[in-house]
Amino acid sequence: MTRYATAFDWARRQVDSGLLPTAVLGIATSEGVVALDAFGASGDRQAKIDDYYPLFSITKPIVGLTALRAVENGLLSLTAPLSSALPEFVRGDVTLTHLLTHTSGIAEPSLDAPQGLRRALLEGGADFAAGSMSRYSSVAFDGVKALVESATGDTLESALAAMLGPIGAGGITFDIDVDPHPVVDAAQQGLDYNAFVKLNHPGAGLLARASDLLALGSALLREDGSVVHRSTQAAMLRHHTVGLPKLEPYPAERGQDWGLGWNVRHSAPGLLERNVFGHGGWAGTEFWIYPELGVCFVLLTNIASPSRFGLETDQLFNAVAAAT
Repeated sequence: MTRYATAFDWARRQVDSGLLPTAVLGIATSEGVVALDAFGASGDRQAKIDDYYPLFSITKPIVGLTALRAVENGLLSLTAPLSSALPEFVRGDVTLTHLLTHTSGIAEPSLDAPQGLRRALLEGGADFAAGSMSRYSSVAFDGVKALVESATGDTLESALAAMLGPIGAGGITFDIDVDPHPVVDAAQQGLDYNAFVKLNHPGAGLLARASDLLALGSALLREDGSVVHRSTQAAMLRHHTVGLPKLEPYPAERGQDWGLGWNVRHSAPGLLERNVFGHGGWAGTEFWIYPELGVCFVLLTNIASPSRFGLETDQLFNAVAAAT
């Protein structure tokens, strides 16, 4: 762990300062985990390296991978319209690619979707024409789920298990019974967490341990076909939103584009190493992969929107990259 001491010192400082209640930080290469530690506590519960946390939007690229596996197996097309899986979805212009790249234009409900996620997807209407601009969307991944289940004839949960189990990431789950750390300030920040959990939200609802995400990151670094073919992996990292107007919360000045489910931070002004892809989550979680450096990292924590307190995760990105 000495090699990545500055990264772990960063995580420890965020907890010691009170900015984060807990932090589990892990780093892996294509060969597996090289460093893993836990800091802080949720009330009386001390954080441990094998604890579960809500991933929130890190869910998106993981669910997206199940769609890409269906594509490379000849069961689904990137240009498949959502209406092919959900005939009651009246817009014929929204495709799987639009759903994965945040360009569908589907109106976005709150994350706890009191009207129900599928109803929100079907009845939300259009805010802009598909493919004309980019705006971050969680409900779109209910559309990804519908296309995967229609194409494979199986459940999303089964598709996830088939993908994740063989690479040692089988702990990734929608099952709240794994006892994840609670999310501090969730209600204060407008989320009915109990209602949200019941959705099994395919854009935000997965739970995992750091080791599960590190196993996935290691497999993607190996590019050995255990998750997706290397051609598929290259396709998923193409910049699909170049030249499009980018709406909040990911405006152009953030220096990123959307791949197929992945955030590609190719021009992020705060990063030393910009060849990185991954995703963050609402409660401060981070999962990022550096293909040229051959390393990935996971940060699990549990406070709603920690950026409101000034959390600067680019510091962590740079500490990991510079130590590699």
